[in-house]
Amino acid sequence: MPRRGTLPIVLTGVFVTILDFFIVNVAIPTTQRDLHAGTAAIEWVVAGYGLAYGSGLVLGGRLGDIHGRRRMFEIGLALFTLASIACGLAPDVGTLIGARIAQGLSAALLGPQVLAILRTTYSGPAQARAVNAYALTMGLAAVFGQLIGGALIQADLFGLGWRVCFLINAPIGVVVLALGRRMVPESRVEGATRLDLGGAAMVTTALVALLLPLIEGREQGWPLWTWLSFALAAALLAGYSRRRHESPLIDVALFRERAFTVGLFTQLAYTMGMGAYFLIFAVYAQQGRGLDSLEAGLIFVPMGLGYLAASGIAPALVARWGRQVIAAGGLTRAVGLTLLLVAVTRDAAIGWLIPILVVDGVGMGLVLAPIMGTVLARVEPRHAGSAAGALTTTQQVGGALGIGIVGVVFYGDSGATVAQAFEHGLIYLIVVALAVVVLVRFLPPTPARAGHAPAPAGPDSSTRSGTSPAGKR
Repeated sequence: MPRRGTLPIVLTGVFVTILDFFIVNVAIPTTQRDLHAGTAAIEWVVAGYGLAYGSGLVLGGRLGDIHGRRRMFEIGLALFTLASIACGLAPDVGTLIGARIAQGLSAALLGPQVLAILRTTYSGPAQARAVNAYALTMGLAAVFGQLIGGALIQADLFGLGWRVCFLINAPIGVVVLALGRRMVPESRVEGATRLDLGGAAMVTTALVALLLPLIEGREQGWPLWTWLSFALAAALLAGYSRRRHESPLIDVALFRERAFTVGLFTQLAYTMGMGAYFLIFAVYAQQGRGLDSLEAGLIFVPMGLGYLAASGIAPALVARWGRQVIAAGGLTRAVGLTLLLVAVTRDAAIGWLIPILVVDGVGMGLVLAPIMGTVLARVEPRHAGSAAGALTTTQQVGGALGIGIVGVVFYGDSGATVAQAFEHGLIYLIVVALAVVVLVRFLPPTPARAGHAPAPAGPDSSTRSGTSPAGKR
């Protein structure tokens, strides 16, 4: 049974893992200057975290199914806290990248447990509220991560500068670990078999082979190895799709549900625009507009307000209009990004960007939570860990891939100004937002009152305690 502190404890865990993907954006200029890092190295600071996070999430979800979700949550958070300290103390950019990858792997152990805990601990309306709170927490971490990072850098606590963006995780991690064992119930899947480590290695290698040339290829002039790396990624993914294992990372039965499969692709398209957007916007605000880190963080506040407003009304809208709300969100994002492109092209004053960013935030709020509800709606409790891992994998991999692609677009023209590079990036982002609108058309119609969160019926009491396999809903 959930306790009063269960929800805030587990949501704090997911908040810091999502926050750390975005909080570094406003710190990029000072980090690059302090560590004398090139553009490819800086991309790895952001994308390396997302890649490590995404590639390990499904395996992390399976570990939670087998060994206990609370246990893996606690281990993941402890390792994440240590890796955060290593990031904050990094003496050079190579060490920082290594510590960021360790952070991502730790987050991969922690992240999928949150959705699985919510899915197996709550039922009925309480489950719907918990998943909505999860989506809201993710959005707040993403949108306000820039403001939090800017404020921390501006405060320059103890003269640490950008390093405090990582070190702040230490006290948070200690507090959550101290409270977690008492507040979070344990759950696991009875009878789970051995892990598919070979499959995990194939997927991880494929993702690295895909992202590596995207980040390094531009600076090296796209040599032969970059194209061979792309071919290797395709071959490994094709091989994994034909792989058979008694306990696969993701049960193929999940992909027989159209809402799950299309929802994942929609989520992938959405997140390929999010991480990329925040990164290039933060660079544009500071290097193109001359804002300091706090001012660059503050510029994201209107977006956050739009996101909050849309998230608040999204459940009622989805209950009435179903999947069309997601399409409306994608279209709203496309309109907001197009207006932003016009404003940047005309070098409009910062004040003109505020209403545009509100519109963009509304689009985000109308997309994120409904997608998550659609993907999880028909997942049986026994697949909760695998489904949560697959969902959060698409989020992080999409973010990392988006950064790799936008890096090619943003830094591709060495003669372009920062404003011109940002314009090129916005065109990519508009295309991605429209892709969300198109993909939504392939989602099945949403049943009344069920489009925003998982179906009301939850797992039985034996499933929550982990004494028997979850029954069907």
